Amino acid sequence: MRFLIQRVTHAEVTIDGVEVGRIGQGFFVLIGVEDIDNREVADKMVQKLLGLRIFEDAEGKSNLALDAVGGELLLISQFTLSGDASRGNRPSYIHAARPEVAEPMYEYIVDSCRRAGVHVETGRFGAEMKCELLNDGPFTIWLDSKEICPKLHEG
Repeated sequence: MRFLIQRVTHAEVTIDGVEVGRIGQGFFVLIGVEDIDNREVADKMVQKLLGLRIFEDAEGKSNLALDAVGGELLLISQFTLSGDASRGNRPSYIHAARPEVAEPMYEYIVDSCRRAGVHVETGRFGAEMKCELLNDGPFTIWLDSKEICPKLHEG
């Protein structure tokens, strides 16, 4: 599982010119689900996401988490995060989870964040979306479950 997290002042997603999600200050998160992922992996990734201390405190240090600043989440499913471009110039998506696995996992992540008390907006799984955001910093973090929870990937 991969999360590409951008700290934003605002972000929105549209489908066919219609706004379907908008947030103010918070995280714009692209989520890639892979074929080996499960709920235990998702739980660890959500825990890490919600605990990231990348908002500035009164001294200007990146020391505050999402909840400390009343931040919101815009969560977007993006299978291309599972792409492998190590061979040639055309990425392979062989490790991306199939939609029947990826969509429930994406919804589980969304629900987990909401249960944690965070305001969450989303795009629509599988839709052609246009995303607009203002990256604050810029500040971008890459989370890969193979690094966050390596023991869950052994086997």
